[in-house]
Amino acid sequence: MKYEAVIGLEVHVELATDTKIFCSCSAHSFGAEPNTHICPVCLGMPGTFPVLNKKVVDYAIKAGMMLGCNINRISTFDRKSYFYPDLPNDYQITQYFSPIATDGVVEIDTVCGKKRIRIQQIHMEEDAGKLIHDIKEGMSHIDFNRAGVPLLEIVSSPDLSSADEVEAYLDRLKTLLRYARVAKCEMAHGTMRCDVNISVHPAGSNTLGVRTEIKNMNSIEAIKRAIEYETARHIDIFENATAELCQETRRWDEASGKTVSMRTKETAGDYRYAPDPNLAPLVIDEEWIREIQSTLPEFPEVKRERYMHEYELSAYDAEQLTKSISLCECFEDAVSVCYSPKDAANWMTGEVMSLLNAKQKTHDELAINAKKLGELILLVMDGKVGRANAKIILDAMFEDATIDPATYAKENGFLISNDIEKIGAVVKAVVDADAKSVADYKSGKEKALMFLFGKCMKELKGNCNPQLLRTILCDYIAKT
Repeated sequence: MKYEAVIGLEVHVELATDTKIFCSCSAHSFGAEPNTHICPVCLGMPGTFPVLNKKVVDYAIKAGMMLGCNINRISTFDRKSYFYPDLPNDYQITQYFSPIATDGVVEIDTVCGKKRIRIQQIHMEEDAGKLIHDIKEGMSHIDFNRAGVPLLEIVSSPDLSSADEVEAYLDRLKTLLRYARVAKCEMAHGTMRCDVNISVHPAGSNTLGVRTEIKNMNSIEAIKRAIEYETARHIDIFENATAELCQETRRWDEASGKTVSMRTKETAGDYRYAPDPNLAPLVIDEEWIREIQSTLPEFPEVKRERYMHEYELSAYDAEQLTKSISLCECFEDAVSVCYSPKDAANWMTGEVMSLLNAKQKTHDELAINAKKLGELILLVMDGKVGRANAKIILDAMFEDATIDPATYAKENGFLISNDIEKIGAVVKAVVDADAKSVADYKSGKEKALMFLFGKCMKELKGNCNPQLLRTILCDYIAKT
């Protein structure tokens, strides 16, 4: 019998606000000393009251619009009660009865073509702290830096049916949220986490199987492996009756490559949801909606088509550039200076991306001055700086965004010289010292000329017009 998986995701995304959702503590604590980004509010001290961060709401509305959702004009905050050491209040402030956004859709590419994944709802909530288990000490420590950091929980319908589709869906979410600059979505830093709800049933059946939830997945690779393992586990139970399926919460164990049971699955009643009395209903008027709509970015696929038609870029270049909003903005600013989309695209997809990879930075971490990049490209186009030396200047610009490429080129001797006497002197010295290469060239070996050309260019430190150098070199060899 053939089986198919039915998968829905609950994706938790940390919003890129400066401060937490209900207090003024910094929301950026990755790598910080434990318990250094805290205050009485995010520690749940008696007598403190939450104050909603408007920027969180702005970002939530924007995210909802990017994901095709309806923005609810009135939404409320509720208390989700559960007892765990990293939850200071013994409840989490979230949105259960009336979330900020509902009924969205995200389109992904699959092996069978386009597929629409429905989004049931998006709601705002506060993050919990973090438990750090010390095996040697035999105890657990709590870091509350993360408590109160604003989250969006994006809940999909069970429309996904494979690990590959899940990967495509998560990639699409990351791209859209990064384009809107509402979230960084870096799973390695914990700013994007995922709960996977999965069941298996016979292919073609309309009856859903028993659902398993796999909690707190924080890497695409782990998510894919967990889905593949859990699908195989369900099928094995169906066919061999090796165990009894029950609705439960499991975790992924990386070492064993298996999911492990944590507890039977809670229901909404277990959390005793109740309206939060300290937070009034959130009312979003039309002016607020229009204000956020005016800040929405051009979608990646729209931008890609525009690049191909307006800038006459190849499909490959347009695809590479639109992978990141940071790449797009840098490219467009550089073009506004050098007026050559093709040259700018070549630099972006070549030297710029190579440097990002070498420095182990993501596309969204690109922090170069784009206008200055355009000036550097223009120096190369005008024949004032050789490409090899331009790469050196670009590397320096990555380290210091204030560097002016023309000034840097002049100060470091990178400006191309067309001094015929100087070039001739170098050519004479190189040719006179290598009679064998000269003889090889005269006997028909073209590589010998390129060898001599390279030696001359090295002596000139790349600061020479290549065509001029080749002409002088060939003329001198002809006379010897």
